[in-house]
Amino acid sequence: MPSYRVTMSIEALHPGTAPASVVPRAAAKAAELTTVEASDLTIVAGAARVIVRFTADDAASALQIGAQVVADLRVVAELRASLVTERVKGTWVPVH
Repeated sequence: MPSYRVTMSIEALHPGTAPASVVPRAAAKAAELTTVEASDLTIVAGAARVIVRFTADDAASALQIGAQVVADLRVVAELRASLVTERVKGTWVPVH
């Protein structure tokens, strides 16, 4: 089954949101919908990025899963950007 990931750049957390809760929340939402392979937090150019890697049958399903994870994370954080990518021959390629 193909591997995908949704990457979300965090602008700010909403009041009352514990920073340590953001990655587990995103991974839990994805896990309601599919198999989660990994989740992580990275800092790029001073901005936090939440990454959730998951499996999906196809690109359309991956986009739907990604959209639901993004929508759920917007409840607790203001997002700067989000992107769903697919692993193709060792490279992450944007899904459209």
